[in-house]
Amino acid sequence: MIIGLDHIVIAVRDIDAGVGAHEHLLGRAPAPIEAGSGVATSVIATDNVAVEIMAPAGEGEGADRVRAAIDQGGEGLKSLAFAVVDIERTHRRAARVGLEPEAIKEGAGQTVWRSFRANTKCTRGVRVFFVERAAPLAHSPTRGGAVSGLDHVVIRTSEPDHAAALYGARLGLDMRLDREVGGRRLMFFRVGDAIVEIAHDALRAKGEDLLWGLSWRVENADAARARLAEGGLNVSEVRAGLKPGTRVFTVRDGTCGAPTLMIEALPKRD
Repeated sequence: MIIGLDHIVIAVRDIDAGVGAHEHLLGRAPAPIEAGSGVATSVIATDNVAVEIMAPAGEGEGADRVRAAIDQGGEGLKSLAFAVVDIERTHRRAARVGLEPEAIKEGAGQTVWRSFRANTKCTRGVRVFFVERAAPLAHSPTRGGAVSGLDHVVIRTSEPDHAAALYGARLGLDMRLDREVGGRRLMFFRVGDAIVEIAHDALRAKGEDLLWGLSWRVENADAARARLAEGGLNVSEVRAGLKPGTRVFTVRDGTCGAPTLMIEALPKRD
């Protein structure tokens, strides 16, 4: 059913400011801003996952929906869109496993696409879409120290068993790891060449998960950190990552509300 992550959605109050922040954060040029149905959007496509920056533009149902999402939880990460190869088959399966899918919609931008949304109550509060594209998105141009792609997206939950059933059994993602770290359960689900990480958070309300943070891949952590620091962002020092063979640093601002980590994978030794 699912072959990867197509894109993630970041909601912001001001489209120009949000696009500018992500152009700097990711080191990639954005697509031109488009507006319609009360919503302004721009896309930045990395090597494996695109970022759609979205803001209310004027009045209307779309603008009201985006404003409500921001008012509820602030700017930041709001939706996951999974890539599929057969939207009708995916829609039928989503209905069979109780995701109460909305009708399939069609549209065109950089590519022709068809998509539908699952009922958010059935996906534990996380907005989940499924997208079939006629052709892949073109990768956005890069500059030195740019991110190459998304490593993982983090979802926080108070009920890890229920979240595991959703992402594993119902969505069909491949669980690669289930372990406890510092007394907290972490699960990693492979989707394409990215990871959906489920992190136990006992303070979350039951039945309501939180689409929380992002980890981006960079080829050289020192170069990426220097680029962001020179641009005025508050970044941590580069340190060893929890995963053996990685180096990471934290981006403390300029992320439009999405907690952000940059990660470099060190070359494997023979």
